[in-house]
Order: sequence, then structure tokens, then C-alpha cells
Amino acid sequence: MHREQAKARHRQASGQAAESDRGQSPRAGRKPGRGELILAVPAILATFLWAYWPALVKVVAAWEQQPDYSHGYFVVPLALYFCWARRDRFPSRAVGQIVWPGLLVILLSIAIRIAGARYYVDAIDAWSMVVWVAGVVWLLGGWRVFLWASPSIGFLLFMIPLPWSAERWLSLPLQRIATRLSTWVFQVLGQPAIAEGNTIWLGDYQLEVEQACSGLRIFVGVFALACAYGILVRRVWWERGLLLLSALPIALVANATRIVVTGLLSRWVSGDAAHKFTHDISGWVMIPYAALLFALVLAYLGRLTREVESLKAGEVLHDPVI
Repeated sequence: MHREQAKARHRQASGQAAESDRGQSPRAGRKPGRGELILAVPAILATFLWAYWPALVKVVAAWEQQPDYSHGYFVVPLALYFCWARRDRFPSRAVGQIVWPGLLVILLSIAIRIAGARYYVDAIDAWSMVVWVAGVVWLLGGWRVFLWASPSIGFLLFMIPLPWSAERWLSLPLQRIATRLSTWVFQVLGQPAIAEGNTIWLGDYQLEVEQACSGLRIFVGVFALACAYGILVRRVWWERGLLLLSALPIALVANATRIVVTGLLSRWVSGDAAHKFTHDISGWVMIPYAALLFALVLAYLGRLTREVESLKAGEVLHDPVI
């Protein structure tokens, strides 16, 4: 009996010693505390601003100088709001666990920056900002936090203007569609409109549908709006798909409206009024106008489908209304 009690005391002492050894393990093996993570946020933000300040200046300048990209001002606030709206799904247990594969993503963002500087593509440098943010989230929060934040991280891409080469390549078919559609609207309104290439003749007035008038930038803004709605509102997959597909026709209609208004101003008011509308006003007006068209599409989809309450067989048999 005494021998068994001695063995039990020895096992207990050994367990306490092992726990003491684990408590004195090296700092590299433990999770950083919440206070350390809070202190790391200003350092991370300062590093980001130091590294990407020139790219940020160019991106904001594009928002200011090109009204069709004015939606960029709302991208970061919306991305933060997405995180707040989805806070109930946040995997809190993963906070404080450093996951080193995120460091590889950060290194990838550096490689993208080097490629952008080598080939003089500003958009690639700006895109690397989003990759850098993704790497930091993965590094500090882990894979589950990265998945939780991925809608917000992906949405940040909408704040970056398209490269000029991509705009030119994508604008060519959109210019032709905008020219044909606007000419048809002019003719419906009783105007003497004839299309020649990307030029619309309104009587003696020549209206050029240039690359900036292709509607591509409006499409980017409308597509961002559709993605934001899909993130915030829980709908079935086919409704989300229809909303995303509706972005292109909405952008085409909005752009055709801009071209028609410009042409009517040139005929009924003056060329200066048409020029002022095209370069100063239309870029700020078209995105809200496209948002209104998007709201009409949502209202139409709401009338197509209705939510019904499912009943069990027993409830159907005993329901007096039925």
C-alpha cells in the first residue's frame, strides 16, 4: 500500500514538473497575445503606407481625374463594412495564431511589385496591395480568418483602375455596341441619326463615341455594386448569378443614355453644354443612374419569386385554412 502511494506521489510530481517545463517553452512556440496583435496593427499600417504610398497616390488621382472611377472612394469603407456585417461568422479561436504560409503570399506581392516596376505597369503595382493585405490577414489570423475576410479582400480590387492596354482591348467591342444602341435610341426619338463606325451623325453634327465613352468603366462600377449586394444579401445562387449578369446590360443602357443626352444637348442647347456634361457631370451622374437601374432589376426579381413557408404533412392535414 505504501509503495503504491509513493508511486502515485511520484507520478503527480512528474506531471507538475512537465507542466512547468511546458510553461517555460520558448516564445517562438506560443501564440501572440491579443495585446501584442493590437500593438502590431499600427506597425503593419505604417509599413503599408510607407511601401505603397506612391501607388495609393496614383490610384486616388485616377478616382479624382476620371469620374467613371469615382466609385473607388467607396470601396474601402464598403470592404470594412462587409467585415462588420459578417462579424457573427468570425472564427475567433484562430486569432493570435501565426500561420507562416501567409508570409509566402506577402513575398508574392513583393514579386508582383517588382514585375510592375520592371514593365512599367502601374496597375500591377496597385494590385499587389490587395495581395499584400491577403498575406497579412493569412499570416496573423490563419486560413479560417482569411476565408472569412476573402469577400472584403477581393472587393478591394474594384478600387484599382484597369490598365490602359486592357481598357483599349475591352473597349473596342463595347464602343461598337454603344454606337449602334445610341443610334437606335436617337432614331426612336425622331432624330436623323446615322452610324458610321464609331461615329454618329446627327444631321450635320458629328458625335464621336471614343474609348472613354465605351461604357467599360461604368460596367466596372455596376459590377462592383452587384458584388456588394451579393455579399451583403443572402439570396439563392441563381439570383446572385442573374444580378451579376445584369451588370453588363445595365452598363450598356447607362452609357447609351449618356451618349444620347450628349447628342441632344449638342443639337438643342450648345456644343459647350454637351462638352461640359460629358467631361464634368456625366461621370458623377451615371453611377447613381446605373444604381437606380440595378434597383429596378432587384424589384423585378423580387416580383418573380416569393418566399413561402414550408409545412409538414401533418400540419397540412390539420390546418383549417387549407
